Amino acid sequence: MASEESKILIIGGTGYIGKHVVAASAKLGHPTFVLVRPSSASDPSKIGFLQGLSGAEVKIVHGDLNNHESLVSAIKQVDIVISTVGGLQIADQVNIIAAIKEAGNIKRFLPSEFGLDPERVSKIEPATSALAPKIAIRQAIKAEGIPYTLVSSNYFAGYSLPTLAQASPPTDKIIIFGDGNTKGVFVDEDDIGIYTIKAANDPRTLNKIVYIRPPGSISSHNELISIWEKKTGKTLERIYLSEEEVIKTIQEAPFPLSIILALNYLVFVKGDSLSFEIDPSIAAEATELYPDVKYTTVEEYLSRVL
Repeated sequence: MASEESKILIIGGTGYIGKHVVAASAKLGHPTFVLVRPSSASDPSKIGFLQGLSGAEVKIVHGDLNNHESLVSAIKQVDIVISTVGGLQIADQVNIIAAIKEAGNIKRFLPSEFGLDPERVSKIEPATSALAPKIAIRQAIKAEGIPYTLVSSNYFAGYSLPTLAQASPPTDKIIIFGDGNTKGVFVDEDDIGIYTIKAANDPRTLNKIVYIRPPGSISSHNELISIWEKKTGKTLERIYLSEEEVIKTIQEAPFPLSIILALNYLVFVKGDSLSFEIDPSIAAEATELYPDVKYTTVEEYLSRVL
């Protein structure tokens, strides 16, 4: 199958989620290109992780999100572009869109989404303002007629599970937003990488949203705490905050902590991971598309960190 060897360019590939996407691309046999600023190209802390990757060759391409020529040059070498840039660079993806338009050879673009669906969440600041650039990028991609796939991966397990969504791992007590019974989706970052690469190359996901909702990754805060207690043998005192108290906590928190708390509110109080049905005309669910992928459950993840 020729499509198996699609060449993939990852922009932001040395970042938090980008590393997992790069590793997945190589593992699944794609010639993988990582756009790296010349200043970072010799920095072991940035690119050291590339040494130990198994699978296809990973090639570093020098370039910069703000250098149009370098972007066009990199994009002309590949079939698929995946952006995993961080929050502060989301709006700068208009530069990638412009370069893809000029290059004219790209079969699929996956912008940096990786989280809750920005168009399906409750309004709460500062999350609403933080997510607004993602919506603007979606609109720009569609306006330019660029073939796309959007990956909505819900909550990074690495952000939430090692501390049970606290500032640090709980030892005696735990703060719970709401009643603790609202279900969220907590996905291992390696699995996000694999599902992203599979979706990037799949005709079924063209111009659609892929939601990652593995059944074994769905859990309420109370359920997570119970698993933690069982594995550590310690009982935590559970302190429940009402929705009003949660909103007050978010409003009083300094930035960027306020964003993390607002996301916790969307997941644990509003249930925005699962608050809507997936519409098959515009979206699909990753584990239904790829039942062969062995993903890490919440229980397995907590066993690993504890």
